[in-house]
Amino acid sequence: MSKLKFEPTSNQVGCFIYTDLKNVKKEQINEIKNLLNKYGVLFFKNQSLNPEQYVNFSSNFGTPAKYPMLKPHKDFKDIYVIERKKTDTGKSFGEGPHTDSSYLESPPKFTFLQAVEVPEEEGKGNTLFYNQFLAYEALPEEIKQKIENLKGIFSSQGKIAQTRKLRMADHGTSEIKEIKSEHKLVQSIDGRKTIYCSPGHVVGIVNLSSEQEELISFLSSHQINENFSYSFGWKKGDIALWSNRSMLHAATAFNGDRKMFRITVQ
Repeated sequence: MSKLKFEPTSNQVGCFIYTDLKNVKKEQINEIKNLLNKYGVLFFKNQSLNPEQYVNFSSNFGTPAKYPMLKPHKDFKDIYVIERKKTDTGKSFGEGPHTDSSYLESPPKFTFLQAVEVPEEEGKGNTLFYNQFLAYEALPEEIKQKIENLKGIFSSQGKIAQTRKLRMADHGTSEIKEIKSEHKLVQSIDGRKTIYCSPGHVVGIVNLSSEQEELISFLSSHQINENFSYSFGWKKGDIALWSNRSMLHAATAFNGDRKMFRITVQ
């Protein structure tokens, strides 16, 4: 049996895995799944997967999920192109902490992001990740009890929607209106609890009127504490894979040319 070589980040927010995904074995996929459940986000450096190989790798983790806001890649329907040009103005797509498509009734479990083209300058266009296992563990006990059975109201027109404008102008679907759903604020993965409250999408809390703004504000601030965060720097070919139930992520502001291929799975 071929064991994977891996290394968690210094603060346990995520984990680097050192293997060539072109040659990944079935038993290694199971190891990757276990590490994903444990750390929430995995980083695969120095990869060279073509789109077909990338789609095939993602298929080991679930069935493709449609992203309702953008049209897919013209040749690969499971891939969505996230592109920023140096002439673009305004915020980058996904700038602001969130979890992908949490406004859907059945949000995607996992997201894959592959760097196709990135700025050459180091640190430009990093993605921030925030581990929500650690965020939950650090909550005051009274807040844990308060949110245990609460449900958040998630909307496609939440704060993060503003960052989609440029992408939707080029690749958007015309029929989209607001999408809303409700989800428990506390989720569990392999017996560990995590905060599921996307600051970019949560617009309210079910059956909580007077305190909801205060509670959402507290959680949104707490969730992105630097103790739970890791800034991942991209190189061409790199792939990140994360759980949308245990991680928040956010693009960082930058100017330059960057193209990413995104896949989400159920």
